[in-house]
Amino acid sequence: MNPVEFRRTLHRRPELSFREEQTAAFISEQLTLLGIPHRPIAGTGVLAWIEGHRKNTHQSLQINTTNSEAYRGPAMVLRADIDALPICERTGLEYASQNEGVMHACGHDIHAAVLFGVLQQLAAEPDFCGTLFGLFQPGEECNPGGASKVLAERPFDAYQIRAVLGEHVEPGMAVGTVGFRAGKYMAANDELRFKVHGVGGHGAMRAQLKDPVVAAAELITRLNQLNDEECVLSLGRVIADGATNIIPDVVSLEGTLRTFDEQRREIIHSRLKNIASDIDNRLGVSIEVDINYGYPCVVNNEVLVQQAVILAKECGLEVEMLPLRTTAEDFGFYCKQYPSLFYRLGVGKDTGRLHTATFAPDERAIATGIDFMKRFALQILEK
Repeated sequence: MNPVEFRRTLHRRPELSFREEQTAAFISEQLTLLGIPHRPIAGTGVLAWIEGHRKNTHQSLQINTTNSEAYRGPAMVLRADIDALPICERTGLEYASQNEGVMHACGHDIHAAVLFGVLQQLAAEPDFCGTLFGLFQPGEECNPGGASKVLAERPFDAYQIRAVLGEHVEPGMAVGTVGFRAGKYMAANDELRFKVHGVGGHGAMRAQLKDPVVAAAELITRLNQLNDEECVLSLGRVIADGATNIIPDVVSLEGTLRTFDEQRREIIHSRLKNIASDIDNRLGVSIEVDINYGYPCVVNNEVLVQQAVILAKECGLEVEMLPLRTTAEDFGFYCKQYPSLFYRLGVGKDTGRLHTATFAPDERAIATGIDFMKRFALQILEK
């Protein structure tokens, strides 16, 4: 099966995070046909590997392993996410989603097709030294993130991981373009929930109230003042379930926090609690603060970025240097543990927006993605 057919099969039958049973079964089936060894990982993911036929002539590096397994040499990890989104597709494509209310609207089917194509080519000609892992990762779209579950199984402990590579489609870039950013690139994300407990009652009898609506309004204003270029806090859900003349006892708020530095992240968390405490003391309410930790920041290895930019230009690709991005990616978990690179693959400027019902990336990008990822993986293994 060619990578475009592989992608279209995935697109027809998308599955939500950590429910990718049919997706994993199909990937496993195709890998088996190619003779590529693989196993399940993180529940509904698939981990494949190809051993290069050439011997490593470099002196083995001494590394610490946390288990008794013998050191197995250098390795690369190529990662693609495979989950879809709860969106009703409206592209009109002949291979549109057949699972009502679920769609590959974030390009994960393209990511998986690129990875499949790389594995397909290298399995046919494994002329390299070391081990190449192909990780079809589940559950990128929701906490706790499939990457955290992958790493919890410690599948790479016995290897010297040269790099973890991942890509994401970019509808803002033309096919034949790749985008990079060295250092911090994508934000850490946390889910925020607040409950403001007060004393409600008749709206005309304010002397009898400890008004949680007023307290919530001040909380919203003060939280919004935390926003700057490297801190984004948005509240998208506020529930004050009273009436025109009824003040409720409780107001609930939910939102998201995006930061680019772990120390700053902790400082902001403390400030959230301090703001809540100050409002409590002055207005006589009680605010519950619930911070659900999400993904860490994506931080790209600067040396890998330099090498990738040079290679991309040698391949005749256009290169864009990217700005900070306040969206989040569980690829950040790999960045904390291994040298990592997460880059953008152009899929056409007229293909719609990510996470929308009409997103339709240009499939010509698959061949571009395969060629670049394969060349870069081999380059890193050779070095």
